[in-house]
Amino acid sequence: MSTGPSRAADPPEPDAVVSTADLRKSYVVGDQEVHALRGVSVKIARGDFVSIMGPSGSGKSTFMNLVGCLDVPSAGQYWLDGTNVSELDVDALAEIRNQKIGFVFQSFNLLARTTALENVMLPLVYGPVPPRERKGRAEAVLDRVGLASRMDHTPAQLSGGQQQRVAIARALVNDPSILLADEPTGALDTRTGVEILVLFQELNRSGITVIMVTHDSDIARYANRIVRFRDGRVVTDEAVARPIDARARLAELPPPGEDEPVAQAEEASS
Repeated sequence: MSTGPSRAADPPEPDAVVSTADLRKSYVVGDQEVHALRGVSVKIARGDFVSIMGPSGSGKSTFMNLVGCLDVPSAGQYWLDGTNVSELDVDALAEIRNQKIGFVFQSFNLLARTTALENVMLPLVYGPVPPRERKGRAEAVLDRVGLASRMDHTPAQLSGGQQQRVAIARALVNDPSILLADEPTGALDTRTGVEILVLFQELNRSGITVIMVTHDSDIARYANRIVRFRDGRVVTDEAVARPIDARARLAELPPPGEDEPVAQAEEASS
């Protein structure tokens, strides 16, 4: 719900899965008003892969919270997959969030005492999917992310990269319009992070829209486009001329465990 007047905006182009017009967000902190977003207009086409960058306080996290329907704008318009979500109430926002958006977080956010399969099935409990179909859908997306043999494992029995794959499967299980990833490689080592980016690129090539927040300029270049925020505004919005091919980059990295003898020797000499 808007807390201020919003100018009317025409519906976005049919290929725009995310479209914002003069999006604004302000907070009152003590006796001061903080303007987190100052008129952001962005369009993201269906099937795009976009990195969102910016320093702390730039507005990128506020923008992603609005895109993810986790917050509402103070003014402006936000269209998600053809629906003007800036005009929805809290219950309607929760419903569209569950149906249209898949979230992937840096810290995985998995339930510790439940299996990978149960974690992935969880979003289906809150949607219209009949109980008899939930297990099959969850198994299908776990297979898609390469975890067919790990479905009965709990998070403690999985590596960091495997836990992130479970989180990605959970994000995909409702067949969302966009995959929203907040620092998805931030808690992973270099090789495992690139493995996750291989998966993101493969998902994107299959038609899934990926929006990824990252502070790392190298990670951002795996996307097709980089949008940079500063002081609540978009300062640059540019296509990546040559996105890094994650699979090719992975082939250049040492195999798992190859660096361990060197690390052990350094520890012994210290």
